[in-house]
Amino acid sequence: MKTRVDPFLAAVIHGALENIAIEMGHKLMRMSYSSIIRESEDFGAALTDSTGRQLCECTMSTPLQSGPIPGYIEGILRELAKRGDTVNPGDVFMHNDAYGGASHGPDVGFAVPIFHKGVLAGFSVTTAHHLDIGALTPGSCGIVDAVDAYAEGLQFKAIRVYDAGRKVEPVWQILRSNIRIADLVVGDMEAQVAAARIGADRYARLLDQYGLETVTGAYEDLLDYSEKLMRDAISAIPDGVYNARTYIDGYLDSADPALKELPIEATLTIKGSDIHVDLTGTAPQTTNKPINMPFVGTVDCAVWLTLRSILLDSDVYGNIPQNSGLTRPITIFAPKGCLANPIYPAPVIARFCPGNALADTVMKAIAPAVPQQVSAGIGNLRVMAFSGVSQGNPWVHMEIMEGAYGGRFGKDGMDAVDTLYANTRNNPVEDIESHLPLRVLNYELRENVAGPGQWRGGIGSIRSFELLEDGAVSVEGDGQRFNPWGFLGGSDGSPAKVELSHLDGSMENLPSKIPYRHLARGDRITAYGPCGGGYGDPMLRAPEDVLDDVLDGLLDADMARTAYGVIINGARLDLAATQALRGQKT
Repeated sequence: MKTRVDPFLAAVIHGALENIAIEMGHKLMRMSYSSIIRESEDFGAALTDSTGRQLCECTMSTPLQSGPIPGYIEGILRELAKRGDTVNPGDVFMHNDAYGGASHGPDVGFAVPIFHKGVLAGFSVTTAHHLDIGALTPGSCGIVDAVDAYAEGLQFKAIRVYDAGRKVEPVWQILRSNIRIADLVVGDMEAQVAAARIGADRYARLLDQYGLETVTGAYEDLLDYSEKLMRDAISAIPDGVYNARTYIDGYLDSADPALKELPIEATLTIKGSDIHVDLTGTAPQTTNKPINMPFVGTVDCAVWLTLRSILLDSDVYGNIPQNSGLTRPITIFAPKGCLANPIYPAPVIARFCPGNALADTVMKAIAPAVPQQVSAGIGNLRVMAFSGVSQGNPWVHMEIMEGAYGGRFGKDGMDAVDTLYANTRNNPVEDIESHLPLRVLNYELRENVAGPGQWRGGIGSIRSFELLEDGAVSVEGDGQRFNPWGFLGGSDGSPAKVELSHLDGSMENLPSKIPYRHLARGDRITAYGPCGGGYGDPMLRAPEDVLDDVLDGLLDADMARTAYGVIINGARLDLAATQALRGQKT
């Protein structure tokens, strides 16, 4: 029988849990060596109960890092049970099994068990994206040609890195011997262990203060509260079946039609306070290309995060306890052997962009049911992995290129940001140029390409990098073949593109996925981010907002006239001419 806890005390315990997760995140950022954790915040931090149910998460972390943590713990426990092994005080487990709960191989989790009076009470977990994991080519992103899971790097399945408090040195020696830039990567891993131990210590103190039964009762109430919020929001949607189909690039330069222009389909069935998401219709898995999505760790997080963001908008609901209660009303099905439920050892390391496209497809499916709670189509992201050898030492840098949101009811889409299940930050130019043989030539918003609408789509960025020494680049992206979708009369957005310029003046247009490619000193690679779709009829956009965009340099007077029916002379709005032109267009 569940212990009933005074609601005021439960709120105090809830606040304590959240503060523990936030402290874990801050400590991990401060102790990390690489910019992908320290600057981009591509990490997760959370506490779970002894079975893996999430109790809280760090608010700075990205959903694709904290969201999968329950899957990490469930995967660890399954692996230990299979081996006939047990969890003991002082143990620390390392796990990155993409078919055992982890999001993909580079996202390595470290789990510290928490005991109270000899009983396993939970786990303190940190996850983080690591710059290299010992794969075929340098860098842990941009690996777009791995033939199977073994080609994607080292695989860790509930590996003890500390055994009853004693460091398992052979494991750490294997890591240092098989990972490029081992000082950075292993240093980040040690920071994860330290941050997870801080979380375990803080949670143990909380248990000592209030007792396991009281804390358990409090978080059971929190789980129930989060579930009720989600169920109430689902109940407000008309029962029915809602469907959408979108497409990802795949490998546009491939001669194999089975590898390009691949469909992702989502059918949402809403009945009462439950949502069932069926991904039947999604393309078959690619058995020799790593754009498959782990069902647990990527697909489930893409669905959960999208529905939670739509139905429980923080602008309306404020701070909502982030825990496993939110996912109880949602069930997901994907046929075995499709992109969204691949069969081992199908490679999955480049699952990021397909997963974000899946989230966008779920958004499109539910949009007719909740039109004022969604955005139009998003512009997907891309990741570039630069690498080389400088003064005899290998270097690797991972750069996340922002996408853009579609327009929303009452608001334009957000410009040059991570979208949906990603929320990493950009790397400061000063940080890049201070320790890498790269120069950032420009960083700006695109012009005349945002999806027109009553509320226009968000605008993608332009970033150019010049190699100051010979090196290489790998690119993992999507969104160069299909435009982000417009909604309720809004126009589609604009696709992304990548250009490579050489010292001799020649230029190449590159596809969205580029395996490891050598670059010479002076080569310049430019990424043009996609722009989100427009929301609502462009002829209903406030003329003053169109003028503002023209004055800001985001569109010119010609586009203002053709796309929005707005006449601008110099820096002035001609309202009479605008009304006359819009009357002709309608």
